Amino acid sequence: MAPTEPPPGAERFIPAGAHSLDDLKRAAPGCRGCELYADATQVVFGRGDANAKIVMVGEQPGDIEDQKGFPFVGPAGHLLRRAVDAAGIDVPDIYLTNAVKHFRFVQRGSRRIHQTPEQPHITACRPWLVSEFALLRPRVVVVLGATAAKALLGPDFRVTRQRGQVLRWPDAAQHPDDFRRAPIEGGKEVPPAKLIATIHPSAVLRADDQDTAFNGLVDDLKVVAATARR
Repeated sequence: MAPTEPPPGAERFIPAGAHSLDDLKRAAPGCRGCELYADATQVVFGRGDANAKIVMVGEQPGDIEDQKGFPFVGPAGHLLRRAVDAAGIDVPDIYLTNAVKHFRFVQRGSRRIHQTPEQPHITACRPWLVSEFALLRPRVVVVLGATAAKALLGPDFRVTRQRGQVLRWPDAAQHPDDFRRAPIEGGKEVPPAKLIATIHPSAVLRADDQDTAFNGLVDDLKVVAATARR
């Protein structure tokens, strides 16, 4: 069997003249950087204000997000909203996005069952994430789960070991120079920020003890809230 060719990646589909998140969002539906676009209903880009204090990065859109076209509007998103409220974070302060912009799933009858993106999907989609960050100026970056950690921090980062810790951003990134300057703003230097990793809200929904898992997520988000106020 011949080796599988790696996906071409999103770089060629990102407009060179993009100067806003809206420019990126308009271009994203044309992305063919990996095969996931073929079966997904639509691309699901980030949402929120470009001046948001907090940028939260999740894994990928789910079934409901794929249908509606917005991130974090399914069960995990509703749980995240509860946790955000409990932690005292104002929703307008948040920009939400995902490491992978298309829904990866397997069809079983009428149901579409979530499949975790693999490293080639994360790598192919990473240029969109880098381009988003080039236009964002957060005080705090929040990594939600292992897939987002792989996209931003590399495969060796373990959320379970380092959750809730305040790290320097972009120093903590796997390739920090990707995030130090904004290439679509003429090389302008991006102010440093902080990064905090925690579990993805879907992990709370899967937990045997959901109350304990939810409270742990809220505790991590309270660290986010306190760091964003500094």
